[in-house]
Amino acid sequence: MRAIRFDHTGGPEVLTLGEVPVPEPKAGEILVRNQAIGINFIDTYHRTGLYPVKLPSGIGMEGAGLVEAVGEGVTRFVPGDLAAYASGPIGAYAEFHVGAAERAVKLPAGVSAQVGAAVLLKGMTAEFLIRRCYPVQAGQTVLIHAAAGGVGQILVQWAKILGATVIATVGSDDKAARAKALGADHVILYRDQAVAAEVRKLTGGAGVPVVYDSVGAATFEGSLGALARRGMLVSYGNASGPAPAIEPGRLSRMGSLYLTRPTLFDYVATTAELDESAGALFGLIAAGKIEVEIGQTFPLDQARAAHEALESRATVGASLLIP
Repeated sequence: MRAIRFDHTGGPEVLTLGEVPVPEPKAGEILVRNQAIGINFIDTYHRTGLYPVKLPSGIGMEGAGLVEAVGEGVTRFVPGDLAAYASGPIGAYAEFHVGAAERAVKLPAGVSAQVGAAVLLKGMTAEFLIRRCYPVQAGQTVLIHAAAGGVGQILVQWAKILGATVIATVGSDDKAARAKALGADHVILYRDQAVAAEVRKLTGGAGVPVVYDSVGAATFEGSLGALARRGMLVSYGNASGPAPAIEPGRLSRMGSLYLTRPTLFDYVATTAELDESAGALFGLIAAGKIEVEIGQTFPLDQARAAHEALESRATVGASLLIP
């Protein structure tokens, strides 16, 4: 099968297309013939070495397609099922992918492989952030960075479903229009406006109880400055580089703030948690309450171009590789 590999860390140029054997499912595993592959920032973290992996390595965590074969003892799937996965093992940028059956989910009727691959990792990330990491309540005002991105778009829509007022940050007028179309009440152009100052204006000086920040280094100080007393900064990504180290006393001096750096995999650690998270997500999609935008697709052999687009923030919504 064709698969994207890399044998040393670095920029998008380290990604190469090669031929490798089709894996065989072991006990408890399924083999999926990928129809679509999700592209996520975590893939760039593996490629650059920010999140170390054993080299040489495949790349990619998310995909969806038809179950081709099942290993011994698997009852959760049968061949022909449409399945999606987002929990590894690494190596989804390929025509086939093998993984634990208990870490994959069936796609319900009406959810295609492309939508499944575009939304599972991003959508479950949004679910745990907004329902469990910091449970947003009706009437609260929240700040969502990168609101036109894959996770950001879902966060905006989910926050509105919960009855929150949404302040969104984006990098361009086009992305501002997209965030507003999804329900954002206020949009800040972070390249032109001081985020913390704008948030204070919009909240009568109070700040917000929670900031969802996937950008990292470039937005960290503004995020802290936008928080209300006892507010929480949920730093869940590093699109501009890792957030800087912080001395704990600063959190005290700035209003007894909270800082957390969560990861999806600690919130879907069990199969029951995985199914509940995916079920909540697919329920809202099926009800027409969450729109999934597939902003761009790339052939498998253009994984390098896909990473270049993602890291330059030129993408909108979700990006897919098509085998």
